[in-house]
Amino acid sequence: MSSFADKRINNRLPVAWEGLPFIGIGSAITLLCFYSGFLFVAVFFGILTVFTIYFFRDPNRLIHGDEKTVLTPADGRIIDIQYLNDGQNPLGESAIKVSIFMSIFSVHVNRVPIRGRISKIDYHPGKFFSANLDKASEQNENNSITLQTDQGHKIVFVQIAGLVARRIVCWIKTGDRVGSGQRCGLIRFGSRLDVYIPKGTRLLGKMHQKVKAGETKLGYLT
Repeated sequence: MSSFADKRINNRLPVAWEGLPFIGIGSAITLLCFYSGFLFVAVFFGILTVFTIYFFRDPNRLIHGDEKTVLTPADGRIIDIQYLNDGQNPLGESAIKVSIFMSIFSVHVNRVPIRGRISKIDYHPGKFFSANLDKASEQNENNSITLQTDQGHKIVFVQIAGLVARRIVCWIKTGDRVGSGQRCGLIRFGSRLDVYIPKGTRLLGKMHQKVKAGETKLGYLT
């Protein structure tokens, strides 16, 4: 794993590294306007910079996952749960699809749902419909990550861009060994994440439930 990715996965800063350029530029403009006497403009950029810091926050999480526990890979709210029987989905078999919507106020750092090895990553360019719409799963820009657990289960989680989100970031690669709750990427400015788990999984997540990446238990593999 490159040092670039390692710094982000093992981040010790209170904000994600991707946010530092935005925070730095906002702070510089704020100070420049303040010392130039443009107080109203300085206040505006100051507020914008504070929100940028808030948006890119990257809090540490207490991870309580084991070899059978599927953790939620994103902060936000569960907006859809579907039972898919025909195998026409990224998992390639009967599956449970759980969709999590991240508003601009959610933590946007994504985390690995369960320990295992990354077997495939597929990036697909696409459109930018609002992430809370059903068609966003199929038509929006997305990055599909397939994980093989130590017990042979397959799980797929998909980073999906939204109406405002135009940048999907992934810090892991095919072949990587990953741990439960490990940071793996982020999506800027509001988005969605779909999780496909085997149909026999004992589902714990519920519709409209607020969830936290790496902490909320989504289900148990059987």
